[in-house]
Amino acid sequence: MTLTTPALLFPAISLLLLAYTNRFLTLAQLIRKLADEERDQHHEVAARQILMLRQRISLTKRMQLAGVLSFLLCTLSMFALFLSLEMLGMVLFGISLLSLSVSLIYSLWEVTLSTNALNVQLQDIEALKQSRASRR
Repeated sequence: MTLTTPALLFPAISLLLLAYTNRFLTLAQLIRKLADEERDQHHEVAARQILMLRQRISLTKRMQLAGVLSFLLCTLSMFALFLSLEMLGMVLFGISLLSLSVSLIYSLWEVTLSTNALNVQLQDIEALKQSRASRR
């Protein structure tokens, strides 16, 4: 294994962490919006959304930690290879790949929760439409 092998992972991990940060910022905006709605009026859908958002924040934290760990291990792998410690470099790179895989699994889980949260929102909109239609 050469020094360029783990170096190939650098752009991918950087872009992945950027995407995770964007998801985190979106979650933060949603939480602030729901908090404002909850202050204005107690709503069952907001309570369900808050529960899902709490789970999504936890998953986002985990996927960011695993992604950062992957980046760190990849860097250490490159450093070990630079020092001609090939076996250590290979082991660190392997663990880096495992950490990246864990991060991606958390990301997939968070996306699943995200789509479930959107379905809750859609169900609420449909229920509101039906109640307005039945009043007419």
